[in-house]
Amino acid sequence: MKRGFFTIMSAQFFSSLADNALFVAAVQLLRSSKAPEWQQAALVPMFALFYVVLAPFVGAFADSMPKGRVMLISNFIKVVGCLFMLFGTHPLMAYAIVGLGAAAYSPAKYGILTELLPASQLVKANGWIEGLTIASIILGVLLGGQLVGPMLSPMLLSFDFPFIRTSVDTPPEAAISVLIFLYFLAAWFNTHIPHTGVEMRPMPKRITSLLPDFWTCNARLWRDKLGQISLAATTLIWGVAGNLRFIVLAWAAAALGYSVTQASALQGVVAIGMAVGAVVASMRMRLEDGPRVITLGIFMGLLIIMLIFITNVWVAAPFLILLGALGGFLVVPMNALLQHRGHNLMGAGRSIAVQNFNEQACILALGAAYSLSTGLGLPTFAAITVFGVVIAGFMWFIKRWHARNCLHHRAEVEHLLGIARNDNIHG
Repeated sequence: MKRGFFTIMSAQFFSSLADNALFVAAVQLLRSSKAPEWQQAALVPMFALFYVVLAPFVGAFADSMPKGRVMLISNFIKVVGCLFMLFGTHPLMAYAIVGLGAAAYSPAKYGILTELLPASQLVKANGWIEGLTIASIILGVLLGGQLVGPMLSPMLLSFDFPFIRTSVDTPPEAAISVLIFLYFLAAWFNTHIPHTGVEMRPMPKRITSLLPDFWTCNARLWRDKLGQISLAATTLIWGVAGNLRFIVLAWAAAALGYSVTQASALQGVVAIGMAVGAVVASMRMRLEDGPRVITLGIFMGLLIIMLIFITNVWVAAPFLILLGALGGFLVVPMNALLQHRGHNLMGAGRSIAVQNFNEQACILALGAAYSLSTGLGLPTFAAITVFGVVIAGFMWFIKRWHARNCLHHRAEVEHLLGIARNDNIHG
């Protein structure tokens, strides 16, 4: 791997670490203010909101300047969201601002991989960066849980800046104050990301002209016989992963009677499984192997349903590791294949923006449905069951879709797989 790749990973690690710790702090902030449960569940779709709304623009923005600079700007937007949360803005609104920063960050983070590395290293790079991202999820949820917990929060609240009086009076607010410094650390790494030498594409004078361009790119990827399958699969996987963050918290409270601090450790257990699955996939799978792992998505949905029968933490821990491992093993080759097809069809930044739009729209839709179901009084276990059935059903549909493509468009599918195979060998 080139030296700049490890700088990118460091920046991604600290930014993602803060994102995940902030989610736990935001949940605790809502719980401490006696907000209804549907608002806690709504944190996930609110974070995804700007990914969907700004998808036609952030890809072009990422391609218009060095991607390290884009990541730097994005981290400062996340800091603004944290400050809003500290100074009285409703946590849902403030968390949406953090999502705005993440929406701008993502096309640059993934797009720079295709600029910096050859196709032969994309699966390995995705394994590394997904593994590190998952490590940041593990540590982030643990860090967030501890920052709002009874051991660290009194120490944080007892600290005062000389001659300065702050409005930080609760454990979640103290946690958010600490996380701002993590975003600044990530921003420092952003300033050291090298320029890849790829020619920049200036933003058009009329921003609205990006809308038809984006929808053309979106349609092009959905028409591609290999791109459509990898896009559908990764869209659903990330939709599941995004909402599992809250579902595990809700399940742990209902089944085990856990607090946010205790349940955050179980979130970390899922992420451990994802890290293991991602690393194994990066070593065992090739770029063209993505469609072979779709069946694992059906098992993911069924495992989510089985979660409602578990009431013992010693059974839950290995079960959640297995659930995470299936997701990690599935997403790495599919993500790499999708990046490869998108880069060939329309360029790195725009393809990642299309990918983010679809994935975050899925997170938004699944999260909104889950939040609505809890708001209407559906019990936690019933909502989890419906969630799992939907996932297994859609994954079965994607599997049948790919089988139909192989039957009716065999020559085109084999040609596209051959391109991936050759790029993997000669890239």
